[in-house]
Amino acid sequence: MRIAYDYQAFTLQSYGGISRYFACLAQGLMNLQHQVKIIAPLHRNSYLGLLPPGIVDGRGITKFPPKTARLFIAYNYLATRLKIAQWQPDVVHETYYSRVGSAPKNCPTVITVYDMIHELYRNEFPAHDNTSALKIKAIQRADHVICISENTKQDLMRLHGTDANKISVVHLGFTKFGDKGKISPPAELNRKPFILYVGNREGYKNFSGLIKAVALSKKLVNDFDIIAFGGGQLTSAESSLIQSSGFAPEQVRQVSGDDILLGQYYEAARAFVYPSLYEGFGIPPLEAMAHRCPVISSNTSSMPEVIGNAAEFFDPSQAQSVCLAIENVVYSDARSAELRHLGHHRLKAFTWKKCTAQTLVVYRAVLGQSK
Repeated sequence: MRIAYDYQAFTLQSYGGISRYFACLAQGLMNLQHQVKIIAPLHRNSYLGLLPPGIVDGRGITKFPPKTARLFIAYNYLATRLKIAQWQPDVVHETYYSRVGSAPKNCPTVITVYDMIHELYRNEFPAHDNTSALKIKAIQRADHVICISENTKQDLMRLHGTDANKISVVHLGFTKFGDKGKISPPAELNRKPFILYVGNREGYKNFSGLIKAVALSKKLVNDFDIIAFGGGQLTSAESSLIQSSGFAPEQVRQVSGDDILLGQYYEAARAFVYPSLYEGFGIPPLEAMAHRCPVISSNTSSMPEVIGNAAEFFDPSQAQSVCLAIENVVYSDARSAELRHLGHHRLKAFTWKKCTAQTLVVYRAVLGQSK
């Protein structure tokens, strides 16, 4: 089978879950002896450089010059359409949402829908953001839709009326971080026990809810720091909330680094807390499990579907529920050990090999329906 992926995710992301997903799919399909092309004429994605020769049709650049992103996107669209038409794939998988597709006429297309964040949390995006409208157009144009969780499928059907027969659920795989090798862990990992938060913190990610929940427990405040990995420096609003909640200076800290450093923080943390109000899938809990870090998570959207029984769950809208869940884990060696054990087994459900095989079933079905 000849499978083409378009430029979109690789133009938009240098790093990120969506572009990593497609890079892993491309590698997996090539391993199964299929012909695969990622057509990204001018991209800025780091994962593409790790793929075997012949998969990527395009050239990587460090970054787009200021105020040229739209120009590069327009060029990539036109060049991608031409290259795909010349290569003549059996199926095109669009990597994000666009007004007009990249596939030649009569070539079957597939689109992946990741979540309904732009629909459910519209106020958290700029007024000019048109992601939801582009998503609808991409879905209507596609022959089939892949959703990365059953929760996303149900949201898509409810919010956009998409026919269930047009949707398949394919869970993502999980990439374990590389060996830390000779890299020495930061000294602060031995400084004081800490609770770990990972990723962006704004809005529905509910980092402020975590701060308020921990502040309810004098014992937690006395015994633990909070480390936020990634997501940029703490904002002035976050710093004000932290101070007014009774935390000491530097007790809540933000750090940045690569995946190897993040792995070290997972391994050293007393627990990883995932307070998000909504996720289409949710990779960080799986990362924590892979590094034997107990997971404490929201009980909303896709989290129970992905995490299974391998977490202490809480209601993210109730600060007391969050606080009690954290206390149940960080003060119990038995519960922490149980969650590590459950997490180790839960990871087996999420492999790129499984994701690739199920995606291939979708491609074959689309080809069968189109002939």
